[in-house]
Amino acid sequence: MSTDNTKLVIRNIGLLLSGKIEQPILDGDCLIALNGKITAWGADKDLDTEAATTEIDAHGVTLAPGLIDSHIHPVVGDYTPRQQQLHWIDSTLHGGVTTLISAGEVHMPGRPKDIVGLKAMAIASQRWYENFRPSGMKVHAGAPVIEHGMVEQDFKDLADAGVKLLGEVGLGTVKDGKTAKQMVDWARKYGIQSTIHTGGPSIPGSGLIDADMVLETGTDVIGHVNGGHSALPDDQIICLCESCSASLEIVHNGNERAALLTLNTARELKQLDRLILGTDGPAGSGVQPLGILRMVAMLSSLGHVAAETAFCFANGNTSRQRELDTGLIEVGKCADFVLMDQAQHAPGKNILESIQLGNLPGVGMTIIDGLVCSQRSRNTPPAQRLPEIVTTRS
Repeated sequence: MSTDNTKLVIRNIGLLLSGKIEQPILDGDCLIALNGKITAWGADKDLDTEAATTEIDAHGVTLAPGLIDSHIHPVVGDYTPRQQQLHWIDSTLHGGVTTLISAGEVHMPGRPKDIVGLKAMAIASQRWYENFRPSGMKVHAGAPVIEHGMVEQDFKDLADAGVKLLGEVGLGTVKDGKTAKQMVDWARKYGIQSTIHTGGPSIPGSGLIDADMVLETGTDVIGHVNGGHSALPDDQIICLCESCSASLEIVHNGNERAALLTLNTARELKQLDRLILGTDGPAGSGVQPLGILRMVAMLSSLGHVAAETAFCFANGNTSRQRELDTGLIEVGKCADFVLMDQAQHAPGKNILESIQLGNLPGVGMTIIDGLVCSQRSRNTPPAQRLPEIVTTRS
């Protein structure tokens, strides 16, 4: 759907989360977006709320930037052969996620590993998710897994064709740090961001990637630093936190204890801004539509982090680390939001306290580029209050 000549007005916001770890809560009960981009927020009485094409009464619920899953393995459309499941992306939208980032389309049956084939598949993957957005979801895909035989020109060709991501380093034939570093450097030269597999083998055919190789390779993101599934020993996780400045990606499909160790180490280093969240699904553990919300609740409750800060791991931190145009309440950013409230009968005085006690919120609506993409979630517990579309006109 086109966002041209659209004006979104969201009124009666009870709590406005920013995605900014330095200021996770903003003042304001109203937000305006024009043509799919944020233009203003604050007190309703101070804003130009006239001539809205879509007006939403939030009825006191919380508005946050849409959540971002930093680590998925898509294949094509809204289908995953890994679990023979349809509509997993739509289900993820109902978990408050509005953006997905591929760590490699590795579950494609017959995935080509020759240079021509892997480049062709990466470009095709980037194109089909650019041209088709399941349920409105933004899917950043086309993430080739590096293989022996690739040369610098291959990375330039990929970048020229629009590829901006590498799949997890270590899932292909390149298993040594020296070769991986050379390819990661070529990718970086042409504006392609890199992620590395961390920990023990995820499935038969993959292998151990230890801290030494992660550090030697020097990727932009340390993929599933808490293991996917098996984590590295504690001393290696601490070493990774202390020895580089790369993003520390914690995933749902990893080791929860290692996730908390990563959180605690980053906090001691005063580097919570490096933490980003993913699910690492679809995978052997299945599909986790509520995986990002579950990570927020787990890290907040067991990691003793304010819920509003934990949400930043799931949107603003990822936006900044991955240089996205979404995930933050800022003028000019995409109007991608999740509206949610404390779940019915969940303990806690409000939504933030309830989450910090380990409970999931109830999602009432998702908005992408200023357009409503889903309403009451079919997957979260029911919310105490729900936002309402008051006006929609062309």
